[in-house]
Amino acid sequence: MNNFGFSELLLGLLAILLVVAAVIDIRTFTISNALSLTVALLAPLYWLSIALPLWPDAAIQLGIAVGVFILLAGAFYAGMMGGGDVKLAAALAVWFSPASTFRFLVLMSLAGGVVTLVAIAFHRLRKNAGRPKIPYGVAIAFGGLAILTQQFLNQFA
Repeated sequence: MNNFGFSELLLGLLAILLVVAAVIDIRTFTISNALSLTVALLAPLYWLSIALPLWPDAAIQLGIAVGVFILLAGAFYAGMMGGGDVKLAAALAVWFSPASTFRFLVLMSLAGGVVTLVAIAFHRLRKNAGRPKIPYGVAIAFGGLAILTQQFLNQFA
């Protein structure tokens, strides 16, 4: 089905939203509900553009996104992630297949470790008191952008 580049336009928009989320998170340590909601609500347009069957494929993606939300809500309650981070990661999971969602979570976690180490190092260099703030949106954006990049590059394999 030829959609005249609409799918690619949506993926490009998603990439831009992820970069915006990372930049805002670095500056303010928050990710707005509006941004996460926009990411989530664009996913059904993407499904339509790629002719993803609503049953069972889209339903499975929604179910896995709920699972991601529940899993990361545990991290939120343990004080390891912010609420905006949880919502953005779950919204992003709606875009990806189950296998891509797993890869996204692995890449996000690895990037999160690096972001955390860098944040701790800056916190200690500045000799700030208390716990350092971690802009985990950077790790979420990295994981999402890595999966999006794979989708584009794997077309040519």
